[in-house]
Amino acid sequence: MFKPLSLFLALRYVRSRQGNGFASFISASSTVGIALGVMVLIVVLSAMNGFEKALADKFLSVIPHGQLIGVNAPIPQWNTKAAQVLKSEHIIAAAPMINVSGMMQYKGQVKGIELKGVDLKLEQQVSSIADYIVEGKWNDLSEPNGILIGAGIAKKLALSLGDSVQLLLPQHVSLQGNHNVNQSFPIPLTQQVTIVGIFKFGGVVDDMNAYMQFDNVSTLMGYNPGQAQGLSIKVDNVFNAPKIIREAAYKLDHYVYVSDWTNEQGHLFNDIQLVRMVMYIVLIIVIAVASFNIVSTLIMAVNEKKGDIAILKTMGASSFVIMCSFMIQGLVNGIVGVTAGAFSGIYLANNLTDIIREIEMFFGIHFLSSDIYFIDFLPSYLHYPDVYVTVITALFLSLVATLYPAWSATKIDPAQVLGQL
Repeated sequence: MFKPLSLFLALRYVRSRQGNGFASFISASSTVGIALGVMVLIVVLSAMNGFEKALADKFLSVIPHGQLIGVNAPIPQWNTKAAQVLKSEHIIAAAPMINVSGMMQYKGQVKGIELKGVDLKLEQQVSSIADYIVEGKWNDLSEPNGILIGAGIAKKLALSLGDSVQLLLPQHVSLQGNHNVNQSFPIPLTQQVTIVGIFKFGGVVDDMNAYMQFDNVSTLMGYNPGQAQGLSIKVDNVFNAPKIIREAAYKLDHYVYVSDWTNEQGHLFNDIQLVRMVMYIVLIIVIAVASFNIVSTLIMAVNEKKGDIAILKTMGASSFVIMCSFMIQGLVNGIVGVTAGAFSGIYLANNLTDIIREIEMFFGIHFLSSDIYFIDFLPSYLHYPDVYVTVITALFLSLVATLYPAWSATKIDPAQVLGQL
């Protein structure tokens, strides 16, 4: 069977190295180091992908991907404007909205809230908040002065279903038409509402958001029929939302403020990307350090095989053959380490969530709390291009590590070496 001389020599040297204790240790350490680096890098990148996917699939499912908000005046005939927006190719749904920052008062306790006036039917097309209701039902918002609040608000004010609370909302003087320049602090609007539902999502969403039927909030804030503060929009690709929302705004014949999820929540995505980049650089350096242990192994192999190299040269072996034989010998460590690390990393990445849950159950701890984060588990999503990039990078570093020792082997002078034997 055909076998190139350089490959034959490399495999023979690899087998002969097993008997040398120190050389075997250095060789094994480089292989293990490369394997660990590749494995950890794949797992970390998968975890970052998991957080990114959780951000898109869960967190962005309850907040609008984008909003078009009237600047100088409310949007008139919002039905017509929504139909114009839906003509855009990448927009899935649009719903009217009114957002008001206010206070909720109950038994002497006060809590700041973000009140959202929503259409009960259309809001379910742009938000999945109804899926997180733990008490009551979404359609109960159709009751007179019914309000849906987050679990954080309910906990802060000790509220339960059926409780009557008071809303304190700012007057929008531009809509009321009674501007008084001497009135620095207008009397807030007050409204008694009844708790008809409580939702639990996690994080700041539970602590701030409250929902009421669109018509109720519209009447309370003094909007005319058919008017809306803005439109909530859902797109087919959340990471292209800024471009899609901006293009949709150009189609409206109304002066609007363009907002998307990156304006308020984009820091989450940016943090994930930053951690991803930092971890990638750090772990590539770890792989590089492990790969350059190959240098030590090959330098010892070259010094040990000087006589063999000299004899090969006198028999006509070219420098290319000798250099390739040592490069292949070093690459064996890289290939074994990368293969072991890649398969281990893929297995751990695919089972990371379950493994972390088992660790949490065994030690009785919880790494992520839904009260702080928007998820209570460690997500993982294996993206195979990340595996390919990691494997290719590790193999490239292993190849680079073999160049100098292999080149130094070609510079051995046969006459000088054989004269010392």
